[in-house]
Amino acid sequence: MGIPTDITLYTVATPNGIKVSILLEELGLDYKVHAIDMSTNKQKEPWFLEINPNGRMPAITDKWADGSDIRIFESGAILQYLVDRYDKDHKVSYPNDSKETWEVNSWLHFQMGGLGPMQGQAHHFNRYAPEKIQYGINRYTNETRRLYSVLDTQLSKSTSGFLVGDRVTIADISSWGWVASHAWAGVSLDEFPHLDKWLHTLLERPGFEKGRHVPKPHTAFELAKLSPEEMDKKAESTRNWVQRGMAADAKK
Repeated sequence: MGIPTDITLYTVATPNGIKVSILLEELGLDYKVHAIDMSTNKQKEPWFLEINPNGRMPAITDKWADGSDIRIFESGAILQYLVDRYDKDHKVSYPNDSKETWEVNSWLHFQMGGLGPMQGQAHHFNRYAPEKIQYGINRYTNETRRLYSVLDTQLSKSTSGFLVGDRVTIADISSWGWVASHAWAGVSLDEFPHLDKWLHTLLERPGFEKGRHVPKPHTAFELAKLSPEEMDKKAESTRNWVQRGMAADAKK
């Protein structure tokens, strides 16, 4: 049993989804999980749009101090909310008046504005586009590699093995799931030894190990062992769903 809360996590097994469950586990919080079946567009139903008007995963609901309901959407905002409200002992954060807090915030925005969108596009053009568009593949795969090199350089200078200071923070948690999916984006970690070590060292933490399997088993490391052709075959069902969703959105 963890620390009691009123948190419900609405999530799917994606890099953005597991960053929240990993943090919840690292903080030792008790929470409910509502797995969303995106293949049936549950995230577009009115009840969920009341929680996240953008119809995306993840999101959380909680109770505010006065007992009223609160919703938080966008994974970066959720991470900031959880540490600000529930990490008073700074287990995975720093005091708000510290320089480290702003360094953590910088890396969080690096992931939210850079790594996530660019690698997400690498995933799309490598796995989900209806045809292989080499320009798109090269553009986003190379940008993902560049962003990995930024992380690798930062970690090469770290004496703790973490991105900021002497402890794991949401700077690490926000990027971990994306780097774990490197092979799906068509990127090897062979040229990024510090990033590779960081990825597997964090995997040894119970919070990461448990949190990455919410709401279902995390398969990024198993997928990395497949050939490109096997990955394409694995992506086929999701590719069809992505194309249907894009077609539906284009009609709105």
